[in-house]
Amino acid sequence: MANVLVTGGTGYMGRALIPELLRRGHRVRALVRPGSEGKLPAGATAVMGNALEADSVSAAIGDSDTLIHLVGVAHPSPAKARQFRDVDLASLRASVAAAADGRIRHFIYVSVAHPAPVMQEYIAARMEGEALIRQAGVDATIVRPWYVLGRGHWWPVLLLPGYWLLERLPRTRAGALRLGLVWRHQMVAALAQAADHPAHGVRVVEPAEIRRAGSG
Repeated sequence: MANVLVTGGTGYMGRALIPELLRRGHRVRALVRPGSEGKLPAGATAVMGNALEADSVSAAIGDSDTLIHLVGVAHPSPAKARQFRDVDLASLRASVAAAADGRIRHFIYVSVAHPAPVMQEYIAARMEGEALIRQAGVDATIVRPWYVLGRGHWWPVLLLPGYWLLERLPRTRAGALRLGLVWRHQMVAALAQAADHPAHGVRVVEPAEIRRAGSG
């Protein structure tokens, strides 16, 4: 059983992940902005704070030994390039700084599959985030989806036939698998499994492994 702090617990991924963590027997604290605690799934302990401030994240850690960082701009697009640095990267920087004092033994981060021909600013911010984690020297699991399908995130379903074809052509197979789409339940399973089995060093989970995690 892990004592888990989740940042971004009221978002698209956090609201699905927290019940699964609780189901598996983990204790869950969630850093939330004042007034947002009502959006948390039942069973999680709400801790008021600001995910962009290291001191706030540090105060929220309490007895947590695992930190799952889920803060990010909703529905990323090229038009949100500035927010990728002001929100996604700034919050990750705060979480890494808070984890660096040694209380957090396992850091779980949702990054992005790469390289890719689009969303370069988003990828750059997430890659910088990965570098911060490595520099901090904390044991970490980095989960790299490309796009997570689920409620309110359906439009890429139209691309699935194209992915099916590209995965079967030798010249495009590797790229199609690397940038393959995953479902939210698969991401939830991959993140929960990471909490179940802490990494030693830095472990990277790519889309194919994410899909396998949710196939059971």
